[in-house]
Amino acid sequence: MSEIRRVVVTGAGVVSPIGNNVETFWKNLLDGVCGIDFITQFPTDDLPVKIAGEVRDFNPADFGIEPAFSRKQDKFTVFAVAAAAQAMSQAGLKSGEDGNIDPFRLGVYVGSGIGGFSVQYRETEKMLKDGAKWISPLFIPTMISNIAAGNIAIRHNACGPCVPVVTACATSTHTIGEAFRAIRHGYADAVIAGGAEAATIPLGIAGFANAKALSRSEDPKYASLPFNANRGGFVMAEGAGMLVLEEYEHAVARGAVILAEMVGYGNTCDAHHVTAPRPDGVTQSAAIRMALEQAGYDASKDELYINAHGTGTALNDSSETKAYKLALGDDAYKAHISSTKSMTGHMLGAAGAVEAIASVYTLINGTVPPTINLDAADPECDLDYTPNTPVQADITVAISDSLGFGGHNGCIAFRKYVK
Repeated sequence: MSEIRRVVVTGAGVVSPIGNNVETFWKNLLDGVCGIDFITQFPTDDLPVKIAGEVRDFNPADFGIEPAFSRKQDKFTVFAVAAAAQAMSQAGLKSGEDGNIDPFRLGVYVGSGIGGFSVQYRETEKMLKDGAKWISPLFIPTMISNIAAGNIAIRHNACGPCVPVVTACATSTHTIGEAFRAIRHGYADAVIAGGAEAATIPLGIAGFANAKALSRSEDPKYASLPFNANRGGFVMAEGAGMLVLEEYEHAVARGAVILAEMVGYGNTCDAHHVTAPRPDGVTQSAAIRMALEQAGYDASKDELYINAHGTGTALNDSSETKAYKLALGDDAYKAHISSTKSMTGHMLGAAGAVEAIASVYTLINGTVPPTINLDAADPECDLDYTPNTPVQADITVAISDSLGFGGHNGCIAFRKYVK
């Protein structure tokens, strides 16, 4: 178990406000498509915020999900199962006697920041109006935040480690990071890793809005404004992102197509405040440095892309900029940085995984996705945030960092795969 093994990415899957498969998602990122619009899933007359990044044109049956399963589960689980199905299909992995991986060597590390919020909301209403006898017997096993991981394991016969993580908006960066460690140190040969969220419900909107976290913009296409002087908060979004991480020799032996190599993971805590990031960026920068050191990053040889947490809140974007400068020194000004949340909105527990996919495809394609609507410079955010237009660059190392309520920081690093 002491051997350090190489870890590669062999599959990816996404459900998002700008596409329900990786091909569409990536094209829309490069085209600068904004997935934020007025909420259509419920009335917003009494809500202070009326915009979100909703998943649209999503048909569970397209991903082999049965109608009965979709009806019974919270949306976050359905999104997770759909993204995992995509990732496993691309990876070409199948567990069991007629498959190509030992079930006990296939793991699932899938989390959610909040879990079955819609189910919780619905069943609470029933309890208050009609009493305990009307509560669904499926309430608990559809609400708990680990249930997406459990359902994915069942569907893919994954009998290895199954470890959900809950670290708010850093959740799926941490699931991918911990899955990387599990494979690296010999506890699994492959892991389905990522996160899912479906918290865009009236209670979720009201809660985040009253915490002063959400943008109050009335223009949905100019609302998520990372690193922009006009930013006023993040925009809630929903969806799921999944990667299949696999031990290198295992992937090569079965002839898998390798998308990228995962090469680093940093994990720290601010130990500062329950919602506000540490303003000096010290702990965030430590997580970034850990990931880059493990990646063998060399500023004189490597071209770096950073998929920023970039929420569009005043405190996050300025402290995150400080963190990059602390971690990289003057080389921070050479890095290509963007916040894809400018297009997707903030997918909470799914954000890190979706942004990891964007990072992997930046390596594959040599194109940096833009930060759209970046039309007003903030003196405190003075790095290269790839404003408005994608940029061609031979990126060799890509990192994605995430910060979560509670002070959770995570950073994951990928390297361009060359045979």
